[in-house]
Amino acid sequence: MNEYIHSVTLDEEKCCGCTNCIKRCPTEAIRVRNGKAMILTERCIDCGECIRVCPHHAKRAKSDPLSVIDSFTYKIALPAPSLFGQFNNLSDINIVLNGLIAIGFDSVFEVARGAEIISEAARKLMETGELKKPVISCACPAIVRLIRIRFPELCDHVLPLLTPMEVSARLAKKQASEKTGLPEDQIGVFFISPCPAKVTEAKAPMATEKSAVDGVIAISRIYPQLSAAMDKLTKIEPLAFSGIIGVGWANSGGEATGMLNDKYLAADGIENAIRVLDELEDERINDIDFIELNACHGGCVGGVLTIENPYIAQARVQLLKKHLPVSKNHALDNAATEFHWTNTLNFTPVLKLSDNLEEAMEMMTKIDEITKNLPNLDCGSCGSPSCHAMAEDIVKGNAKITDCIFVLKEQLQAMAKSLSSLS
Repeated sequence: MNEYIHSVTLDEEKCCGCTNCIKRCPTEAIRVRNGKAMILTERCIDCGECIRVCPHHAKRAKSDPLSVIDSFTYKIALPAPSLFGQFNNLSDINIVLNGLIAIGFDSVFEVARGAEIISEAARKLMETGELKKPVISCACPAIVRLIRIRFPELCDHVLPLLTPMEVSARLAKKQASEKTGLPEDQIGVFFISPCPAKVTEAKAPMATEKSAVDGVIAISRIYPQLSAAMDKLTKIEPLAFSGIIGVGWANSGGEATGMLNDKYLAADGIENAIRVLDELEDERINDIDFIELNACHGGCVGGVLTIENPYIAQARVQLLKKHLPVSKNHALDNAATEFHWTNTLNFTPVLKLSDNLEEAMEMMTKIDEITKNLPNLDCGSCGSPSCHAMAEDIVKGNAKITDCIFVLKEQLQAMAKSLSSLS
C-alpha cells in the first residue's frame, strides 16, 4: 500500500482552537492542544468535513494550480461529472468541455466515460457471483479509507475495480499517445476534482501502485477562469462522449442506478454512511446486492472543492441528463481484469492501543476507569472530541486529567475548601 499523503492541511495562523472540527471528524482524527488544532495523520481520511465546518477557514485542501499543465507537451483535462452541475443555465456539457480547451488544455476526456465503463464492468463482475454481497462501491476514496481503518470485516465487500478517475486517465493517455505519436510520459492528465479525498487518491492510490493522473486541480480553483472562458466561446465543438449513466455519477444514487439492479442502497453524508456500515457489519442489512456510499451530502456535487449549493447542482445535473443517451461507452471484454485492483485492501489498525495484546487490555481498563471519572458531556472543551477519546489520550500520554475543565474545577474547589478549613 502506498504511503498516505494527505491533501487536508491546517493553517495554524488562522486556527483559534474553537473545537468545531473535532466534533465533526468521523474518525476522531483532530485534537486541540495549546489553543491550536492538530491532525492525527494516521486517522485522517481526507473527507473534508473539517474544511466544511471551520468558520475561520483554517482547514484547507492542497491541489495543483492550473500552471501545472505547462510541464507537459500534451495536456488532457479529466472533468468530474460534478463539474457540470456548477454552472447556471447550462444546456450542453460541450460548452464546459470547450471552455477547458480554451484555458489551455489540448483535449478532454470526461470521467463520466470511465464511469460508464466501470458500471458495465461491475455489472459483469457481479454476474459471475464471485463478489461478496452486498458489494460496496469503491468510487469514494474517503469511504474506502474509512472502511480500511474502522470496519475491517467489510474490506472484502469493496468492489475491487479502479475508480472512473483512474480508468479515464489511463484510457486518455493511451488514446492521446496513439493520436499524437508522443510517449505517454509527455502527456499530462489532470483531474478536475470536487473533493480532497480524490486529490489524495491521485497522489497515493490505494488500488494500484501509481496513478496515471499527473495532477489534480480543484473545481473551486479553476472555476473563475473556466467560467470566463465559457462566456467568450464563439464556436462549440461536439466533444462530449458520455451519457446518462456516466453523468449521473455526480449525484448520490447515480452509480447505483447505473448497476441496473433494483436491489441497491445509496446513502450520502459521512454520518449516514457510517450508520449504514455499522448496520452492515452487524449483519442487519439483507436482500441488498449493491451499496453506494458518498462521504459528501448529495454525492460528489457536495464536495468541499465545489462552489455551488449541492442541491442546486444536483437539480442541474438531472436536467442535463434529459438530453443525453443512456450510455455511450462500453467495457472491454477484459475490463474486469484490466481495471482490477493490483493492491489488496487490508485493514489498517490505526485505532489500536498497542501491538501487545496484554498491554492493550490494561490500557482499555484504564480508559474505562478514567471515563467514569469524567463528566461524559462530550463537550470538546478539553480538546478531545469525546470523554472516551480524552481518556484514551490520557492513557497514551497525550493529555492529562486536568485538561477537563470540570475535573479541574472540582480540584480547585476541593483545594479552596481545604485551604479555608485551615484558616
